[in-house]
Amino acid sequence: MNPSIVNFVYIVASVLFIFGIKMLGKAETARKGNAISAVGMLIAVVVTLFDRQILDFADAYSWAILGGSLALGVIIGAFAAKKVKMTSMPEMVALLNGFGGLASLLVGWADYYFKAVANSAAVDTFTKIATVAAVVIGGITFTGSVYAWGKLSGKISGRAKVYAGQKLVNGFVALVTLVAAISFSAWPDSNIAYYALIASVVLSLLLGVVAVMPIGGGDMPVVISLLNSLSGLAASAAGFVIQNNVLIVAGCLVGASGVILTVIMCKSMNRTLGNVLFSGFGSSSSKGAQKVDGEMKAISTDDAYYVLEAAQNVVFIPGYGMAVAQAQHAVKELAEILENNGAEVNFAIHPVAGRMPGHMNVLLAEADVPYEQLKEMEEANRILETADVAIVIGANDVVNPAAAEDKGSPIYGMPIIEAFKAKTVFALKRGKGTGFSGLENSLFFRPNTRMIYGDAKATVNELVSKFKDK
Repeated sequence: MNPSIVNFVYIVASVLFIFGIKMLGKAETARKGNAISAVGMLIAVVVTLFDRQILDFADAYSWAILGGSLALGVIIGAFAAKKVKMTSMPEMVALLNGFGGLASLLVGWADYYFKAVANSAAVDTFTKIATVAAVVIGGITFTGSVYAWGKLSGKISGRAKVYAGQKLVNGFVALVTLVAAISFSAWPDSNIAYYALIASVVLSLLLGVVAVMPIGGGDMPVVISLLNSLSGLAASAAGFVIQNNVLIVAGCLVGASGVILTVIMCKSMNRTLGNVLFSGFGSSSSKGAQKVDGEMKAISTDDAYYVLEAAQNVVFIPGYGMAVAQAQHAVKELAEILENNGAEVNFAIHPVAGRMPGHMNVLLAEADVPYEQLKEMEEANRILETADVAIVIGANDVVNPAAAEDKGSPIYGMPIIEAFKAKTVFALKRGKGTGFSGLENSLFFRPNTRMIYGDAKATVNELVSKFKDK
């Protein structure tokens, strides 16, 4: 194909990526943005296949391969999208990040193998550096994402796994990986360099596991956004390897947006990225925190109904418990009933509530909750000062007053949804256990808080029934 035409199409695809990512920033345009980005990627892939003569315009067999591959991908993607539960969305995102990293690793390895090893062609130093970058970053992303998937899906414990000397072990693995990468880039003999590349592959896969191991499930939103960024960087490096401009641009866009999101997540928890990655937060319970005095006071749904029936301002504060119970549709129905009863209803969304960035927004959007009712933390806290009732559904650390009051708490300084300011707080929980971080929530012991134990979906449905039966 004519290089000018190819580059023009790549520019069009890149513009579609940029507009798509921009539209992902708002809930009301996110679906359209996702579709636009997908169209851009389809255009880029098809043009690349013909430009690199992988497929031939005049060859019917090539078109059959293209059509069959697209059909297979569409079927798998559509099946996965339809079948995945909303509670499983975080682990699906983790897997998608991981497969992106694996793809970059395979591109880097294959390009060097078929050039230098199989055909004895010379590979310049810059290409070797890009190759090992794609391999190492891709390997870390793949196994790190798979390990995160295991934690999020419950296949392995979600708590941080720490042991004596862990940081030294992790540092040693990272150092040896760096040495192998430098050796590959600098070694002139292609066969010996290839062994160094294979060592880099193995070590990067190991590094991905040991890097995510000491990170608790409560920090997964940060980990997922960071792995997303790494998958983009790996793709960009792979673009330099095969000299594909659109892959470089797309990888940089994903890498940059992932970094920005990671920073936002860290600021939302008032923690540094280093603290998230290396502190082992969540490996044990609230060491250093003040002991919570008092007891949790339960309330029946009958009594909760009478309070809600008289409420004029209600704020829902969703957390991972709402996702586990798949209660978003029931919550939407209760919110509508409260509005019809004359109450003002809002939803307070904490940036790190759930197990991935925007997890609560995704759940509530699925239930068709109006976007204007979704309030970010600062605005939600102003509303809570005059709220009659705050309904906490499965949230824990993001509403824990210890973050503002207990200097010995591991989450001290973390911005929270200030549910305790509402006149009455209803906390919907399965039991008296702590959340992923292992910290006791002092909100549940407050005099204005009442616990409603049981499955969140069943509890909300029971409240809905009582309004309908009145």
